[in-house]
Amino acid sequence: MRCPFCGHSDTHVKDSRPTEDNSAIRRRRACPDCGARWTTFERVQLRDLIVVKKNGQRTNFDRDKLERSMRIALRKRPVDSDRTDRVISGIVRRLESSGESEIPSEAIGEAVMDALASLDSVAYVRFASVYKNFREAKDFEDFIGLEQLATDTAK
Repeated sequence: MRCPFCGHSDTHVKDSRPTEDNSAIRRRRACPDCGARWTTFERVQLRDLIVVKKNGQRTNFDRDKLERSMRIALRKRPVDSDRTDRVISGIVRRLESSGESEIPSEAIGEAVMDALASLDSVAYVRFASVYKNFREAKDFEDFIGLEQLATDTAK
């Protein structure tokens, strides 16, 4: 692996260990040329996934984009980072094991919404406001009212 700091092509792995949920290998690396140290993660990828967007455009699935959007929704919320990582890995595993190589973007959005609903209600509403393109305060009121109605009906 190339050093991200100086570009040296021969770097060394100093330590390898599984992540807490055993979904990836965490590697501490060092550059013998500049002495920099950094961490990389190695994950199993069962299949290449293609995201089919609403307009029909197809793009490669990006786990990092999924992780960024969830972390933005969860910013400054009392949710443990390890728990978030487990949820993200679970979503990706479900998508990869679905048997489909093309996944509609709506299915990914709904999976994230379901996960956030069980993690943190504020993060759930934050994500929904972007995903469902809320334009004004009434959109929040309507959404929360519908969610409350669904919760009451389920009881």
